[in-house]
Amino acid sequence: MKKRIVFATGNENKMKEIRMILADLGMEILSMKEAGAETEIVEDGMSFEENAEIKARAVARILTSDIVLADDSGLEIDYLDKAPGIYSARFAGEDTSYDIKNRILLDRLEGVPDEERTARFVCAVAAVFPDGTVSTVRKTIEGRIAHEAAGENGFGYDPIFYVPQYGCTTAEMTPEQKNELSHRGKALRAMRDMLKEKLGV
Repeated sequence: MKKRIVFATGNENKMKEIRMILADLGMEILSMKEAGAETEIVEDGMSFEENAEIKARAVARILTSDIVLADDSGLEIDYLDKAPGIYSARFAGEDTSYDIKNRILLDRLEGVPDEERTARFVCAVAAVFPDGTVSTVRKTIEGRIAHEAAGENGFGYDPIFYVPQYGCTTAEMTPEQKNELSHRGKALRAMRDMLKEKLGV
């Protein structure tokens, strides 16, 4: 039976990026929905790695012969003791729009100088193998919090995340630029390389 990779997400945009980056593994890549493994997942880990592993294990319990991947990502702002961190999606309430979340963060950093606005996007990807073993990778993109939201591309916290070497926010970048730089892109490529080694592809 041909090995499959199932990604614990229902997000179609994310699946496009995942399929693009993992394409040369030569394996079928499905979302958990496509694989028929929809399940309620409680993310109660204390780190990005733990949450990614919780998601992957929940789906792996249903699909025991597949390799299951999951990611967890978020924004860490040093001035706010690395908040919102693992609570990035739930920050200020799960149903609160990102326009409001971004506004709250900008208000909290009102008057804080550039050198103290350092921040990073973090992404951890976990892989659970049919034998129960787990591998995780973690990658980041460093930047700082802008003074104002800018840009229409991207989503989430992209409009307030400024990357000095590009002189713009991640919401002002082209999708190609962002994929090259992004924490998820980097983490997926690192996971791809690890899978190639492990599977001998």
